[in-house]
Amino acid sequence: MALTKKISQILFLSHLKRFDDATLFLMRLLIGVFLIWGVADHLFNSGKMTEFEGFLRQFEFYQPSFISRVSIWLQFFVGLSFVLGLFTRWAGVLCTLNFMIALIMVNGAHGIRAVFPAIILVLIGLYLATKGGGRYSLDKVIFNQ
Repeated sequence: MALTKKISQILFLSHLKRFDDATLFLMRLLIGVFLIWGVADHLFNSGKMTEFEGFLRQFEFYQPSFISRVSIWLQFFVGLSFVLGLFTRWAGVLCTLNFMIALIMVNGAHGIRAVFPAIILVLIGLYLATKGGGRYSLDKVIFNQ
C-alpha cells in the first residue's frame, strides 16, 4: 500500500500542492504589476490617454473619451487589487470583462499571436474570480476569504 501511494505521489506530483498559495500569490503579483505598469503612463501623461482615446475611436467604441478613461482606471485598480489580494474575485470579474471587450472589439481579427495576451488575461481573470486571493491576500486577512 505504501509503495502504491509513493508511486501515485511521483506520478501526480502531489507534493507540489503545498506551494499552491505561494504560486497564486506570485501570479497575482506579476499580473497586478503588469497591469499597473501597462497603464501608468496613461495616468500621468495626458498625451498617452488622448492616443488611447484615438485608438478606441478607430475601432468605433461608443464614447471613446469616456471609455478610454474607464478602461485605464479599471486596469489600474484591478492591478492594485491583484497585488494586494483585496476584492480579488471582483477584480477577476472586471479583468475578464475588460479583456473580453478588447478581444471582441479590437483583437479578434488579428490572429492568435496578437490576441494571446488578452486571452490569457481573460483566463487569469476567470481563475481569480473563482479562486479568490488565497492565503497570502488581504481578502484572507480582513474577510477570511
